Amino acid sequence: MNTLRFTNLPGDGIGPEVMSVTLEVLESLGNQTGFSIETSAHDVGGIGIDNHGTALPESTLNACQNSDAILFGSVGGPKWENLPPQEQPERAALLPIRKAFELFANLRPGNLYPELADLSPLRPSTVSSGIDVLCVRELTGGIYFGQPKCTKNIENGEEQALDTMIYKTSEIERITEIAAKAAALRQKKICSVDKANVLETSVLWRKVVTACVERIDPTIELPHMYVDNAAMQIIRDPKQFDTMVTTNMFGDIISDAAAMMTGSLGMLPSASIGGLIGMYEPVHGSAPDITDQDKANPLAMILSAGMMMRYSFNLSEADEMIKKAVVDTLEKYRTIDIMAEGKIQIGCQEMGEKVLQTLEENNS
Repeated sequence: MNTLRFTNLPGDGIGPEVMSVTLEVLESLGNQTGFSIETSAHDVGGIGIDNHGTALPESTLNACQNSDAILFGSVGGPKWENLPPQEQPERAALLPIRKAFELFANLRPGNLYPELADLSPLRPSTVSSGIDVLCVRELTGGIYFGQPKCTKNIENGEEQALDTMIYKTSEIERITEIAAKAAALRQKKICSVDKANVLETSVLWRKVVTACVERIDPTIELPHMYVDNAAMQIIRDPKQFDTMVTTNMFGDIISDAAAMMTGSLGMLPSASIGGLIGMYEPVHGSAPDITDQDKANPLAMILSAGMMMRYSFNLSEADEMIKKAVVDTLEKYRTIDIMAEGKIQIGCQEMGEKVLQTLEENNS
């Protein structure tokens, strides 16, 4: 029996709740399809600060280094908001993990299942048949990591802040290669998003993306779009997009805009890949307002585990089985964030149980 070894980092807020449910799903799926899981939980984020004095304890980083993948819950909450920005859970945990494992590509599916079309804020005519957009975001370069980065006092007594946006050819090429591979398995269409009418980095971005796609597969359609127009277009007509590729900051914005059209962040998984190992996490945050109330939607976490099956363990069939079980479960059951007329409202734990039950029924 194949053993899948990964580290799970439940984190803060609803992270432990959705992680627990997801591990049960993976264990059941393994029993059905012939793999076992070997995993250990470690502190990260606020709980890391409380127990170890840092958001990313050395023991957690070591555990990740000895694994084949990382399954990540959520971090942050009001308790740690008054810490210096560089010590807060989000910045002090997520960014160092991305850097340590060279996770330069973030894949975020913006999927709206037809079963959830009534929850989208977009027009029914736009979303009735569902939406399937994949945002490929460069994750370790650009303005989030560029140096120098500082705030200082200037002569007239004002404060002045500086961030630096830098991109190299090699950084743009490698994220484009990831996008091209993804597009080849979809509709062979990539929309590259930049701000080439203003930013020098975007001029280089557009030049390198164009040359790279032409070299990899000239049959891939490659329109370019300014980020302000892309933010508008993805709401106006999301079906014009298939695969999108963009910079760190623009991807942060565009992927959240795409997420909103699905009606709930509780349905959206993500994968950070490209380096030594992959990290998989739901798009939603730690949701401290519903922590320990059995109200969390675990489906984004479960779907993130499915992406781990596909990208870290080459088990695409397991990913498809998870997706189908989630879609089938939604036909009858919903958590509060995606509740609709005629459906049965259930909590986090029971939603996990229903997905487990559906998996077993689908494979019986």
